[in-house]
Amino acid sequence: MPTILGQNQYGKAENRVVKIVRDGDTHHIKDLNVSVALSGDMDEVHYSGSNANVLPTDTTKNTVYAFAKEHGIESAEQFGIHLARHFVESQEPIKQARIRVEEYTWERIETSDSKKTPFIGADEVKHSFVRKGQETRTAQITYDGETWQVFSGLKDLTVMNSTNSEFWGYVKDKYTTLKEAYDRILATEVTSVWRHNWTSDDQRMPNWERSYAQTKRHMLDAFVETYSLSLQQTLYQMGARVINSRGEIDEIRFSLPNKHHFLVDLEPFGLKNDNEVYFAADRPYGLIEATILRDGVEPQIPVDMTNL
Repeated sequence: MPTILGQNQYGKAENRVVKIVRDGDTHHIKDLNVSVALSGDMDEVHYSGSNANVLPTDTTKNTVYAFAKEHGIESAEQFGIHLARHFVESQEPIKQARIRVEEYTWERIETSDSKKTPFIGADEVKHSFVRKGQETRTAQITYDGETWQVFSGLKDLTVMNSTNSEFWGYVKDKYTTLKEAYDRILATEVTSVWRHNWTSDDQRMPNWERSYAQTKRHMLDAFVETYSLSLQQTLYQMGARVINSRGEIDEIRFSLPNKHHFLVDLEPFGLKNDNEVYFAADRPYGLIEATILRDGVEPQIPVDMTNL
């Protein structure tokens, strides 16, 4: 049976690069995990094994590290843009580059009394850091020589409202055992991807750092301020707040597992549980997913993008 080659790409995945910027005594850290995928005129390497059009994956790895020095790392998105442009515009057989980035954040360690710490002589340590236990920032940049597509995102952002959440009035059948809740814990681990409407060098490029910080802020504000009757309602309010507040974003997708907290039955011990003691169940869990769009915009975020 005849066969033909379908969609394909190649590159070097998960290049860990840490860039230290030394601003006098004050140091700054950018910690990235960068994956490169290239596609283009690659038929012959599959059919005959000819490597004439193949840029070695080892070269793509080296480029990541060289660009960290040559261009610095202003943001995950900007770094990915530099890389994607380089691969497409410097190698004729390469027609499209996709750069995926995870960014791990660090914060400075403050001592309880810096004056007792020799060699510091300031109110905070300027070169000692602790990894933040919050979210991982994500980005995917795709470039085909003319058009850009930039997705930003985050994952592993665990949030909780200990009240102001209910769940009742749902469909019940003979298999339903869940009791209606009029004051429950609402907890989830946010994974989100959003699409920027910057697609051309002719447009003004967003300030990626400010855009990310403000998007996360609007997301969290909506989570806090929504009196929730369902996790779906909270998800929609989070997305709507982002779309209505950030003009550079046209589409945002969420994947929200419901981190169930069930009241423990303490009656066998002669104790009353007045919404105080819960069992935190890690599985199985409800999984709520949806995309929120600016009115009139066609969806472009793939459903599986939240696996980044």
